[in-house]
Amino acid sequence: MEKKVPLTIDGKNVEASAGQTVLECARDNGIFIPTLCHYDKTTNVGACRVCVVEVENARSLVASCCMPVSPGMVVRTDTEAVRNAQKMVIELLWSSGDHNCLTCEQNGQCELQNLIYWLKIEKPRFEIEAPGYAIENNNTMIQRDLNKCILCGRCVRACNEIQVNEVLDFSMRGSYAKVGPAFDADYINSSCVFCGECLQVCPTGAITFKQAKFAGRPWEMEKVRTTCTYCGVGCQMDVFVKDGQIVKVSGNRDYGKPNDGSLCVKGRFGMDFIQHPDRLKKPLIRRNKNEDLKEVSWKEAYAFISDKLSSIKKTSGADSIAGLSSARCTNEENYLFQKFMRAVIGTNNVDHCARL
Repeated sequence: MEKKVPLTIDGKNVEASAGQTVLECARDNGIFIPTLCHYDKTTNVGACRVCVVEVENARSLVASCCMPVSPGMVVRTDTEAVRNAQKMVIELLWSSGDHNCLTCEQNGQCELQNLIYWLKIEKPRFEIEAPGYAIENNNTMIQRDLNKCILCGRCVRACNEIQVNEVLDFSMRGSYAKVGPAFDADYINSSCVFCGECLQVCPTGAITFKQAKFAGRPWEMEKVRTTCTYCGVGCQMDVFVKDGQIVKVSGNRDYGKPNDGSLCVKGRFGMDFIQHPDRLKKPLIRRNKNEDLKEVSWKEAYAFISDKLSSIKKTSGADSIAGLSSARCTNEENYLFQKFMRAVIGTNNVDHCARL
């Protein structure tokens, strides 16, 4: 049996697993500690210091995302010193960038914006001085505005540790520090594969979904969980829909396997085909070679297919029929297709488009 570590958080006696951090233990017990740089399944770096807490007998406030629990530890998350430190950090982040929520795509789901409101900060005590970086807008998928970057490093760790593409890292120092590809290149001129993992983890509007710009606010969209159709892996995703149109796509981290919230470039950005005017949405039949394709019901289409296959099998034998399956179907659908060809039609002439 796993040995538990007893400790106290805000006067509540709790237990943690050995090796857990104070932040992980607090979240497991429904105790809120704000964070910005922390992101599950990546290295805990304690960069932003928003998650600071008081630990009895500690010399100073500690970053709860990096502090491991110890037996008998007494933690306080809601003291005057903690709140003052958090306000200072948030005000510094606010004043060091161009956080104009009126036109920002993250308005309504920005973590910095949420913390400003939660800490009841009306305006920063420091003068707002944006860096004045040019907006990177030279590709069709991702827009980068480093004036809104808070240097939390989540995009760096997501790129390097989750996707292992190792495209992003910090460069420069001090007030000139910034995040980006090697040699300060734009995404389009780097080794970026446009998986969009950085976009998904960004807590502000520094990295946004270009195709979704001005297409709808977060509160106007309906989030629908679905399965990606591009291959048989079965990646789980959330599509954000407004007025029957897909605005943007995000990986679903809550569902877990098989993709744990990550997506490839096709799954995240290749959804335009759904609304494309050339997309076939109903079955078409050409009954003879001189006739144009005509729209029919699914019942008519299935009857036509059944009659044709039965006729061919009767006159030419089962091996005169072959089936080609699709990588865009699920594994289960491909299994059923080959089962149909072998058990119903009676042929082993089955292949898959991934071999072509």
